[in-house]
Amino acid sequence: MKRIGFILSFLLVAVLLQSCGYNDMVEKDEAVSQQWADVQTQYQRRADLIPNLVNTVKGFAEQEKEVLTQVVEARAKATSMNIDASNLTPEKLQEFQAAQGNLRSALGRLMVVVEKYPDLKSNQNFLELQAQLEGTENRIAVARQKFNASVQDFNASIRKFPRVMYAGSFGFEKRAYFEAEETAKEAPKVEF
Repeated sequence: MKRIGFILSFLLVAVLLQSCGYNDMVEKDEAVSQQWADVQTQYQRRADLIPNLVNTVKGFAEQEKEVLTQVVEARAKATSMNIDASNLTPEKLQEFQAAQGNLRSALGRLMVVVEKYPDLKSNQNFLELQAQLEGTENRIAVARQKFNASVQDFNASIRKFPRVMYAGSFGFEKRAYFEAEETAKEAPKVEF
């Protein structure tokens, strides 16, 4: 009799957990982690392209070593930051975004340097790398949007009744959004 009671209790708990949305919260939590991995993949793509771009520009712009050094240093700092998807705090996301912003700014300065070298602008390798970087920036933007949509879906899921009453006890906490940095409010200045 005790064994049958234990089995029935176990089945009852399993049914209640299924209907309470626990599995749904797990799926949404995993979706946030997967979307964050996609964001990191696009940043890695950018980081992988930068050495090729820098080497291409080096051949044409030897006297612009300072800008090239800034790009390399910004890339090193941006790629050294690693944020675990299970610990996406607003502070860590802001720190990550600041490193990526420094890299984007250094790349912008590099593109201004390129304007001084007409031979480089017409070089097919450079044009291909530039197109790849542009495409990568677009992919990063899309990955961020998908990540934020996933975070919104997860956060809304755990904050709705009745889940709001027990989601925290299962370890499901509100996740941080990827937010634009303060400097994004100002239009970049491009000077030739």
